[in-house]
Amino acid sequence: MRYRQLTTGTLALGVILLIDVLRVWLPGIITIFGQAASTPAELMGAFALGWFVLALGAPAVVRRVGARPVTVAAAVLLGVARLALTATPGGRTQLWLATAGLLAGLVWLVGVAADTDRPVPGLALGFAVNAALHAVLDTVDLVWRGGWLAWLLSSVAVVLFVLGTAQPGTRADGVTGTGGVRAWLLAGPALLLAAMVALSPALARTGMSYLVAGDGVARSPLFGLAPLPVAVAGFLCTASTRPPRGWSRAYGPVALLAGAVLFALDRGDLLLPAILLAAVGLGACLALTDDASGPDSDASDTSDTANASNASARAARRGYAVAAGMLVFALGAVGYYSAYDLGYPNAAVPVVVAGLAAVVAFAARPVVHRLPGPFPPLRAAAAVTALALLAPVLADDIPVASNRDGPPERLTVVAYNIRMGFGLDGRFDLPGLTEVVERQRPDVVLLSEVDRAWLLNGGHDTLDLLAGRLGMPYVFGPAADPVWGDAVLSRWPMRDPRSLPLPAVGAPTGAQALAVTLDLGDGVRTAVVSTHLQPPPGRGPVVQARAVADFATRYAAGRPLVVAGDLNTEPGDEAYAEFTDAGLADAFAAARPLATSPADDPRQQIDHIFVSPGLTPGDPVAPRSTASDHLPVAVTLTLPPR
Repeated sequence: MRYRQLTTGTLALGVILLIDVLRVWLPGIITIFGQAASTPAELMGAFALGWFVLALGAPAVVRRVGARPVTVAAAVLLGVARLALTATPGGRTQLWLATAGLLAGLVWLVGVAADTDRPVPGLALGFAVNAALHAVLDTVDLVWRGGWLAWLLSSVAVVLFVLGTAQPGTRADGVTGTGGVRAWLLAGPALLLAAMVALSPALARTGMSYLVAGDGVARSPLFGLAPLPVAVAGFLCTASTRPPRGWSRAYGPVALLAGAVLFALDRGDLLLPAILLAAVGLGACLALTDDASGPDSDASDTSDTANASNASARAARRGYAVAAGMLVFALGAVGYYSAYDLGYPNAAVPVVVAGLAAVVAFAARPVVHRLPGPFPPLRAAAAVTALALLAPVLADDIPVASNRDGPPERLTVVAYNIRMGFGLDGRFDLPGLTEVVERQRPDVVLLSEVDRAWLLNGGHDTLDLLAGRLGMPYVFGPAADPVWGDAVLSRWPMRDPRSLPLPAVGAPTGAQALAVTLDLGDGVRTAVVSTHLQPPPGRGPVVQARAVADFATRYAAGRPLVVAGDLNTEPGDEAYAEFTDAGLADAFAAARPLATSPADDPRQQIDHIFVSPGLTPGDPVAPRSTASDHLPVAVTLTLPPR
């Protein structure tokens, strides 16, 4: 079965490269093609869906030209695009390279489907290895890392992938069977569910951060990536072993649906069970579609012309199946994340996609005599799980805050809207974010637009990555959902975290106010509130500003207070006055005007730091940087005398 092993390995490698490209292309839709909250979501969605619709024409091309030349050409283009993305400096070039790589990857999948009737082993291996590598790389892919090692590993992967694709892709007996349509149809939904829920390292770490909190506010977790190897092992074991017969086959679809429902409930404390159930269920659903049937039973009774016609029709069906499945991936991703711009409920999207996968899987005919897989299932699962286990072992130590030196005289506060970690050029710019923050030598950092696992933004845990680089523990307040919101990082211990959901007032993206108390030692404490106000269409965020000011002053209870973040209001506005009317002072009053947005041509003064009487602000600054679409704001506060 030499060709089976080669086909499976090449399919897995191609899936890994395609996901790499997707993790660049998806963020590029909102950071390069358009600007979230300003470019119409409908336009961005149309751009995204158009390429998947275009790929529906690939089966006709494969049928006319032949699978081998189309597949090899698409593999070469996918490989070249993947390597070029490591070198590109961002901008439109990056977007169009990623788009070319995506379209090539979709065409390549269609070509592979024409010659492969048993894709489940390759798909499952590709999903699992990609998740393990993503975890080992701390959710920062090689494409964003650069350097000679990233180039070397990427080049080796691309060369092996292209060479593998150029080899014959049929069975060792030279005949392609009649199965595979359901499995190829499941490829797209399975990719979406794996990347969003079942095999997401960032989601696993975020889930762990809620597990150690217990109060709805996430904190820096110990062994945050530990659940990922468990999910990988469960997924691979169920995907590579023969499913039970009869109604007991329903355990996989039921587990997948249960995991999707728990994820859709938008509760941080349910993320871990959602991941584990979805991983086991998704693997079992793939196994149900692993129909390793032989050649057409009528092949011996028909002419060579009829055999060729039947084979071509079967190849076309598999091609259309995978193209349609990937369109489901695009519809699910666009449908889920567009809700944060358009304001409709999106909880049903992962449940519907999981339901579709469950129906396709359970409706597949039971596998009575399943042929052995190209790799020993237990050995493959053990090897990939061992790779995933490296992630928690290699993870950086959790920064520890301390007040052992006694209360300071001053605190330097930085507030920064980090746009999910993406700079103006559309690249994931952790070094740029870290450099501009560290330059201020902060004691406290308040972050807005913090993304911890959105597939749309590449599946990064931006908060944990920044906390590790800055050497500061964090507290996270969920806003839009459990993995998107605001955070406070501090060199001083943080006590009594509380998060207040803010009234939506017609704004699609959720908002909250996160309060923590800094323990500065010797009984000295300061309250800090991080927020990101979301104004309703055509109006200022007055209602939210009033709610934050009231919440912050009640939380502080007479202690020194700092309120900061992207407030989407300018001096003189009604929402701005809500903070000053509450007795808070603008820490940047002496430096006005001080525009902070957009970062490359600042015109709006919408990022602020307000302080209570007794805190004396000094050295206000908005340092220049293009690591986000906002500039950070920083101020040094002199504490009241003790």
